[in-house]
Amino acid sequence: MRSKVAVLKTTPSTVLEDYARLLDLAGVKQALDARVPTILKDNISWHFPFLSANTTPWQLEGTIRGLQRQGLGDLWAVHNETVVTNSPQGQKLCKLAPVYQEYKVVEKENFNPRHTRWITYTPKAKMAVLPRIYPEGITIPEIFVGKNIVHLPTLKTHIYTTSTGAMKNAFGGLLNTRRHYTHTWIHETLVDLLKVQKEIHPGLFAVMDGTIAGDGAGPRTMHPHITNLILASADQVAIDAVATKLMGFDPMKVKYIAMAQEEGLGTGDPSKIDLVGDDVSGLNLHFMTEDNIVKKTANVLWFGPLKGIQKLFFHTPLVYVFVMASYLYHDYLWWPILGKARMRPIMESEWGKLFKSY
Repeated sequence: MRSKVAVLKTTPSTVLEDYARLLDLAGVKQALDARVPTILKDNISWHFPFLSANTTPWQLEGTIRGLQRQGLGDLWAVHNETVVTNSPQGQKLCKLAPVYQEYKVVEKENFNPRHTRWITYTPKAKMAVLPRIYPEGITIPEIFVGKNIVHLPTLKTHIYTTSTGAMKNAFGGLLNTRRHYTHTWIHETLVDLLKVQKEIHPGLFAVMDGTIAGDGAGPRTMHPHITNLILASADQVAIDAVATKLMGFDPMKVKYIAMAQEEGLGTGDPSKIDLVGDDVSGLNLHFMTEDNIVKKTANVLWFGPLKGIQKLFFHTPLVYVFVMASYLYHDYLWWPILGKARMRPIMESEWGKLFKSY
C-alpha cells in the first residue's frame, strides 16, 4: 500500500488558508477519530524565538483552523519540558500561547514529572531497545492513551539522526526527563516509540512547517533558510522521508526511517510515496549536518570509546554538569553571539513581520 504526503508552497499572506487546504489534501479527517480528543504536540526545541527550530505560530493556527473545519474541535495542547528547555517561556517567546488562547484550546499538560501522571505501559509489539534501557518498565503519560495526536515538527536537520520530524517529536512527549538514557540507541528508540504510538492513539497525523527550515547542527544551533514549504501526512515515516529527501539526503540511508519501513510502520522509500499538492519532485535544498560541541561530546560518551561507562556520566548526579554546560553554552554564548545574528535577516523578512504580528 502506498503512502500519501501533501506538500504545498506557501507565502506569509496565504499560509493560514494553505494549511487548511494541506490538511484536507493529506486526509486528516480520515486519519483521526472525531469521537475522541486530539492532542496537539508542538515542538519547542528551544525556548528562544529561533524560527526553524520551533513550531511556528502560523503552523499552529493553520492546523487548528484546519482541524476545526473538519469537525475535529476537541483539541488539547501538551508541551514537553526538558532539563535545558523552559516550556512556559518557549510558549511565550515563540508566540504559541496567544494562539492557544485565541482558539480556546485546552492546555492540558506541561510534561514536567511533578505535574504529569505517568503510567507503566507494556507494549504489545516487540521492542528493540526500550525494555533494556528501562528495565524497571516503560512509562508514558496517561493523558496520551486513547487520544488522537497531531505532531507539529519543523523541517530541520539533527546532529544525531540527520533529519528530525514527526517520529522524533514523539521523543519529547512519550519519554520522561530520563530520555537522554536512549541517545546511544536513538534510531531504535524512535522506531519503538512509533510502535507504542500506534497502540495507544486511535489516530496519528503530522503537520510540518518548512516556511523557515534549518540546516547544520540541529535541532537548535542551525542556519535558518526561508524555504516556503508546508507538509502533512498520516504516515509519520513517509512525511519524515519526504522532508529528508527535500533537504538533500537519501531517506533510506537514515537508519530510523529505513528501520521503520522494514518493520512495516510506514513508508520510507520515496518511490512508494504519492506526493499531492504542489510539484516538489525536483527540489533539493542541499542541506548539510554539522557537528557542534554537543555532538563532539556525544561522539565520545554516547557513540564512542566511553559509551560502555556512560551510566557513570548520565545516570548519576554527574549528569547535572553536562546539563549546566549545555545551558550556559546555548543560552549565554551561542544564542546572544550567533543565534540572534542568524535570526536578524529572517525577522526582517515578510515571515518575520508575520511572526511579530502575533
